Amino acid sequence: MSLLAGRPHPLGATLLPGGGVNFALVAPRAEAVELCLFDAEGRHEQQRLKLAHCTDGVWHGLLPAARAGLVYGWRVHGPWAPHEGQRFNPAKLLLDPYAREVVGQYRGEDLFLGHVPGQPEVRDTRDNAAIALKARVTAPLPPLAVPRPRIAAGERVLYELHPKGHTMLHPAVPPEHRGRYAGLAQPAVLDHLHRLGVTTLSLMPVQHRADEERLQKLGLANYWGYSPIGWFAPEARYASEGGSPVAEFRALAEAVHARGMELVIDVVFNHSAETDELGPTLSLRGIDNALYYRLRADAPAFYENWSGCGNCLDFSEPRVVQLAMDALRHWVTELGVDGFRFDLGPMLGRGTDGGFDARAPFLAACLQDPVLSQALLIAEPWDIGPGGYQLGAFPPGWLEWNDRFRDTQRAFWLHRAVGRGEFAHRLAGSSGEFHHDGRAPTASVNFITAHDGFNLRDLLSYNERHNLANGEQGRDGHAHNLSHNQGVEGDTDDAAVLARRRRLARTLLAALMCAQGTPMLLAGDELGHSQGGNNNAYCQDNETTWIDWTRADAALVDFTARLTALRRRAAPLRRTRWWPAEPAANEPRLRWLAPEGRPMEPADWERGQAHAMAVRFEGEAGEGDWLLLVNAGDGPAPFVLPPGDWHLHLATDDETPTAPRNLSTHETVPSGTLWLAGPA
Repeated sequence: MSLLAGRPHPLGATLLPGGGVNFALVAPRAEAVELCLFDAEGRHEQQRLKLAHCTDGVWHGLLPAARAGLVYGWRVHGPWAPHEGQRFNPAKLLLDPYAREVVGQYRGEDLFLGHVPGQPEVRDTRDNAAIALKARVTAPLPPLAVPRPRIAAGERVLYELHPKGHTMLHPAVPPEHRGRYAGLAQPAVLDHLHRLGVTTLSLMPVQHRADEERLQKLGLANYWGYSPIGWFAPEARYASEGGSPVAEFRALAEAVHARGMELVIDVVFNHSAETDELGPTLSLRGIDNALYYRLRADAPAFYENWSGCGNCLDFSEPRVVQLAMDALRHWVTELGVDGFRFDLGPMLGRGTDGGFDARAPFLAACLQDPVLSQALLIAEPWDIGPGGYQLGAFPPGWLEWNDRFRDTQRAFWLHRAVGRGEFAHRLAGSSGEFHHDGRAPTASVNFITAHDGFNLRDLLSYNERHNLANGEQGRDGHAHNLSHNQGVEGDTDDAAVLARRRRLARTLLAALMCAQGTPMLLAGDELGHSQGGNNNAYCQDNETTWIDWTRADAALVDFTARLTALRRRAAPLRRTRWWPAEPAANEPRLRWLAPEGRPMEPADWERGQAHAMAVRFEGEAGEGDWLLLVNAGDGPAPFVLPPGDWHLHLATDDETPTAPRNLSTHETVPSGTLWLAGPA
C-alpha cells in the first residue's frame, strides 16, 4: 500500500464513498508521522507509511486500497525533552484519539512507558507495537431508525446506573448478555425502569478506558470507568462476546428510545488514562504532549493535576475543544445518545489563566452547535482546580448536579443539623444558585445519593466508610457523609432498627420527588441494594457493586413507583418556572405554613430547633392545590390543615399502598388536625 496526499479534514480515519480511507492527525510539533498497519487482530505490524503532507499542524494521507476493518496506529517523531514538555517517542505505538473502535487492552506493562523505568529523563527505545492499543477503521452507520423522545424539562426523572453492574446478576437477562450493552436493552430491564417512571437513563462512563497500573497490580480495575483513552469508542468490555461495541451500543440506544426514554452518558474530558509524568504513553502524550495537556508553567515536565488523576486536558487550546466537540457530536449523531453528564465540569471552562469562565470556548461552542445545543448537558460543577466549586455558575442551557440539595436533605432528616429555611430553599429549587440569566429551577439536578458516596441503604446503615477492599487502607472516599446507622453499624436483624431505616428511605425519596428541580435516582436504591459500607466502590467489579435483583425490596420498589406517579399527577411539583416572591392577582403561589396552619413568619424561620412545617403548592386555574407536611422532629407533630377538602395520597410512615382518602373523616383528632409521625 502507498499513501496519497489526502485531506486534513475530517480528523481520524474516514472511509470515503469512492473507496479508500483518509487519515488525519493533529500533531503540530511533530517532526514526522508514520501510519502503521496491522493484521486483523492487531498483533503484527505489517507496514509503516510515512505521511508526507502536513497542513496547519494536521498530518494527513489517503490510503486508496484501505477498507473498513483495517487496524492501525501512529508513530510520531519529535524531540524528547520532558523539561520542555516534549515527550515524542516513535518506539511507542499510539492510539488515534479519534478511534471509533479500539483493539487491545492496556494491562499496565512498563513497555508502555515513554521513559526508561526508574529514569524519567531517559527515552525508552523498546518497541511496544505488539501489545499497544490500536484503532480499527469503521464503516459509516445507517441512520437511526427509532425517533428520539422529547422529554419536557419538568417531566424528566434521571436514573444513574452502571452499564455492567446493573445486569450482571439479573435473572431475566440471558447469561451471555449480562453486564453487556445488550443486557441493558433486555425487556425485563427496561420494564423495571418504565414502572419506576424513569424518563432518562444516565450511564456511567462507556468511553473506552485504560485501567491504572496501580489498580491492576492489586487485581482491581477502574470499574466506574473514569480513566478514558478512547473518547469516540464505546468500551469494548461491555460488548457481548464476538459482538461489535459500536453496533451493540447503538442497538441499546434504539431500544431505550423505543420505550420513550432518553439516553445520557457520563463523559470524561477533564483528564486521560495517561496519568502523571510517570504514567504510560498511550496516545495524546506521544502525539503532542504540550498541545493536549495543561503543563505546569514553572516546570513543563509536570502536569497540572486539577482532576486529581495526574493530568488534565487543556481546554484553552482550540484543538482540545475540537476533539471534545467532535467526539460528542459522534455520540449523538452516530451512536444515538441524547445527552451527557460531564465529569469535573469546571475543567471544561478553564481559560489560559486556569480560572473558570462561563463564556469559555468549549461552553460557548456547545450552546451554538446545531447538534449539541439540542442535547441534554449536565455538569458535575466542581473539580480541585482554582476556585473549583462552581455550583450555579454554568451558562443557561446546562443542568448541574446539586450536592447542596443532597447534603441539606441528609442533614435535615438524619441529624436535624439544618433548619427549615435551608430545607425550604432546596425544596423550592435552590434559587440562590440557579435563579439568574433566565435559568429554570430544572437546572438543579437534585439527588440524595449518586455513584460517588454511600448508596441509600448504606447511608442509613453505616456511620463510617468501610473501604479496605479498595487497597488504600480505608483512607479513600468521603469522610463527611452525613449518614446515620440508626444505632447499629451495618446489617442487623433488629426489627426496630430495620423499620426506622425503611421509613427514612421512603422519607428521603419522597423529599427528592417533591422538590422543584430535576430528580435523579441511583440505580439499586429502590431495590435496597447495599455495598457493605463501601462509599467509594470505584474499583470493585464484583458483588459489592453488582445489583442483586433476587433480594430486591419489593415494597420499596412499589413506593418509588408511587412517588414518581404522584409527581406526574401533581403539576406544581413539575413546575419549570420560579414561584414569584410577590404573585400577581390570581397567580398561584407557594405558601409556607407553620404546623399551626398560619403563614410562616421571620421568627419561625429562625427557630433552629423546629423541624416541622407545611408547604402549600397552589395549582393553576382549574387545578387543585397540593399540601406537603414535613416533620423531621423527634416525635409526632400536630398539623392544622388549611380549610378545604383534603385527600391523603401518600405517607412515608406507611409501607403499604393505599387509595387516596378524605382527611375530613380519617385520622383527624380533633377535627382539622392531623398528627404526623417523625422520621425515626
